Amino acid sequence: MAGMATHVITGAGSGIGAAVARRLHARGDDLVLHARDAGRAKELAAGFPGARTLVGDLADPDRLSWAFSHQTLPDRVDSLLHIAGVIDLGRVGDLTPKTWRHQLDVNLISPAELTRHFLPQLRLTQGHVVFVNSGSGLNAGYEWSAYAASKHGLKALADSLRHEEHANGVRVTSVYPGRTASPMQAKVHQQEGKEYDPSKWIDPESVATTIVMALDLPKDAEVNDLSVRPGR
Repeated sequence: MAGMATHVITGAGSGIGAAVARRLHARGDDLVLHARDAGRAKELAAGFPGARTLVGDLADPDRLSWAFSHQTLPDRVDSLLHIAGVIDLGRVGDLTPKTWRHQLDVNLISPAELTRHFLPQLRLTQGHVVFVNSGSGLNAGYEWSAYAASKHGLKALADSLRHEEHANGVRVTSVYPGRTASPMQAKVHQQEGKEYDPSKWIDPESVATTIVMALDLPKDAEVNDLSVRPGR
């Protein structure tokens, strides 16, 4: 993206989201950082001087529209980066509807709702929507059913959006990282009962490199799907 651009980012507090936000902030782009509550928004604003914040709980997508109606949304949006996510492992026979809904709400329905809100601005700028998916968005493993279902749905959302908005010049990219060293990965290892060694997994900065590359690609080309796997 040539010149200063405005990016709306979810999940900027840690892991891949924080790495992407640091890259874009360092080069002087304008950031609008989503936060689940006012306290988290204050932390993000302190960590990224000059950034704006947008508060709304992704776990409650039905109230996002109401929350946004009480805040000032950016007039210009060049990219919308869906990086936030939650995970709770468990066997199908053990997972409750509450666990299913929580992952579907945060990982799928809220990204759809955020996209709906920012599509008018993205159409004006011929902007870019990036969905940070997961290897589980392509394959589902043992005890990963609910999380994988939310990520398979996210792939469907991205694919449909790409077809719908192509004529408007809006680019849509899905990124499928393998296991990445992050607080989420630490939680996964805890749920799996395994020892967590971050050195064995992808550095969030490496995934951030691929995302920024997709954003900066000239307008004559578009990265649709990008898988990033551990190199060791």
